[in-house]
Amino acid sequence: HEAATVHFAARLAAVHLSHARQLAASEDTMLHLQRALVAEPVRPHPNLETASRYLPAGHRALVGGDWFETVRLHFGRTLLVVGDVMGHGLDAAVDMNAYRSTLRDVASTDLAPHRVLRQLDALVAEDPARRPATCLLVRIDPARGVAIFASAGHLPPAVFGVDGSAALIDVPVGPPLGTGVGGYEAVSRGITPDETLLMFTDGLVERRGEDIDVSLARLAGLRLPVGAGVEALVDAVVAGLDARHAEDDVAVLAARPRRRPPPA
Repeated sequence: HEAATVHFAARLAAVHLSHARQLAASEDTMLHLQRALVAEPVRPHPNLETASRYLPAGHRALVGGDWFETVRLHFGRTLLVVGDVMGHGLDAAVDMNAYRSTLRDVASTDLAPHRVLRQLDALVAEDPARRPATCLLVRIDPARGVAIFASAGHLPPAVFGVDGSAALIDVPVGPPLGTGVGGYEAVSRGITPDETLLMFTDGLVERRGEDIDVSLARLAGLRLPVGAGVEALVDAVVAGLDARHAEDDVAVLAARPRRRPPPA
């Protein structure tokens, strides 16, 4: 009887160990898929310094719909992109990759940011199976010191000054992509090598049961080290908002114009 009990326990343990190995293999596959889909954005023009982070929600690495991208344009300009497909899991990741690919094609036509959103919205609306997504575009022209912003239902970006303080940029918010409604507007502001633009998805700031204005105010209230580089600034923001314990995926993209060398 005792031997039969031990044999039964051994068989049961073997089954659970097999399931655990299968789960570990599946999670490893998902992690590699996630890294492939949420790859580092392509390099911007040399006149722009960038840094990015992607943090999956929870202790397990699962693919999601958060993404970022940079697109080189003519005349030294760069289009910065941060987006968030609604939902989680493999379906959201597939839609995210489709959005990313379509946006690259549309952005290559060198349209203004709000017109890029308009065309992308129309293309996505033709596919009823595609999930809606929010998206923020910023076209930076370091030579002129100008940034043009356009938003499709996305949270506003922040700009950190040379003293480490932050200010949120008031960007007109249009409907999410995929609705076919359109109605996107653009707004421009100056940007200098002393300022760092921070774009992010809602997982960076949102907390359960908290008003979004309170969440954004927490970001705007951060005081970062004076003179921090772009990489250090992103790390400080992630740490300051405890983003590694966020309840949703987090995607962050920061950019700063490089200083021009003094004339000889």
